[in-house]
Amino acid sequence: MRPSSRLPRAPVRLSEAVHRQLSLYALAANAAGVTALALALPSEAKVVYTKTHKIIRTDGLYPLDLNHDGTIDFLIQEQGYPTSSSGNNGLGAKGAFGNPVEGSNRLASALHKSAPIGPRQHFTSSTGTFGAIMFNAACSVDSGCSIVGKWNNVKNRYLGVRFQIDGKTHYGWARFSVEVQKPRYVITATLTGYAYETTQKKEIRAGQIHDADANLAPASLGRLARGAQTAPAMRKP
Repeated sequence: MRPSSRLPRAPVRLSEAVHRQLSLYALAANAAGVTALALALPSEAKVVYTKTHKIIRTDGLYPLDLNHDGTIDFLIQEQGYPTSSSGNNGLGAKGAFGNPVEGSNRLASALHKSAPIGPRQHFTSSTGTFGAIMFNAACSVDSGCSIVGKWNNVKNRYLGVRFQIDGKTHYGWARFSVEVQKPRYVITATLTGYAYETTQKKEIRAGQIHDADANLAPASLGRLARGAQTAPAMRKP
C-alpha cells in the first residue's frame, strides 16, 4: 500500500468565544449531573412525628405508643372529683416498663419548644399509681387546695420522655395544652402531637419533627448546581 500523499490536517483553532461557549455547556451539563445526584441521594428520616388531636378529660386516659409498635409506652391519665369540694384533681404521665419522663421529684417538666431531651437531661420516675405529676390540686373543706405541678394552664408545652425499643433507649416528646378551670380545678388536656428519635440514645429537641441532619447534603449539592447553572460568562481581560 502506497503511503498517502495527503498532509495531516492542522488542528483547528477555536475562537475564544467558542471556547467560552463550550465551557459553559460543559459547566451546565456538570451542574445538571450534580442536581440529579442531589435528587437521587436518600434523605433518611430519623425523627418520626405523629400529628394528632386527643382530648383527655376527667377520669380519662390516653395510651401513648410513640413508635406505633403496639406496645403502650406511657399512659396519660386524669383523675379527680371535679364536682366535689374535696379530693384530688390531677393529670399525670405513667410510664410502662419503668419509662421515665423529664423532670424531678416526680414532677414532669413542661418544656418549651427546642428544649433538649436526651442523655444529659434529668428524668424522674413515672411508675407510681398516678405516674409523674403534670398537675395536681389536692383539696379539702378545711384547708382549701394545695397546687403542685408545672402544667397549670399551659399551651403547647412538651413532655420529654425516655423509653425502650427492643431493649434500647430512645428519646421523644409529646405536646400538650392544659386548661385548668377553677374553682373545682376541672382539667382538660389536649394532646396535639408526639415524636421520637429512631437512633438509640440520640438527643431530640422538643417540637422537632425532622432530623437535624436530613437533606443537608442534597441541599448543599442543589445549591452548588444552581450556582453553577447561573455562573456568568468570563469577561476578556
